[in-house]
Amino acid sequence: MRERITNELKDAMRAKDAPRLSTIRLIQAAIKDRDIAARTDGVDQGVPDDEILAILAKMIKQRHESAKTYEEAGRLELAEKERAEILVIEEFLPRQLADDEVEAAVREVVAKTGAHSIRDMGRVMAALKERYAGQMDFGKAGSAVKRLLG
Repeated sequence: MRERITNELKDAMRAKDAPRLSTIRLIQAAIKDRDIAARTDGVDQGVPDDEILAILAKMIKQRHESAKTYEEAGRLELAEKERAEILVIEEFLPRQLADDEVEAAVREVVAKTGAHSIRDMGRVMAALKERYAGQMDFGKAGSAVKRLLG
């Protein structure tokens, strides 16, 4: 994952694609911040790919919120910039599951974990995040879990 991001950065530099370059640098900075936070006893291994996927998903969520705020404030050019960054970040995520696929995944994990009540929601969500990191909107998944267990 890191190698792909680095290669895309180099390609953006060669193409002189400033908006793309800026976004990829933001991605690298976020990963580097997490790497530094994860260091233990001077051992610098870097965060694993699944954590990188979580970082990217968080970045997308932040940009959606910012774009909405900018639109409400009438700052359409800034909202468009946020949306352009979302498109670049999404390139590094695996294909997103459709709503029916999310529903099927939730049903499967609920069955496998033996969840029966809403108290089991944390266990179900943890299993979903482990198995489908970067592939689904966990807000929607949480709603599906509540419907099934509630």
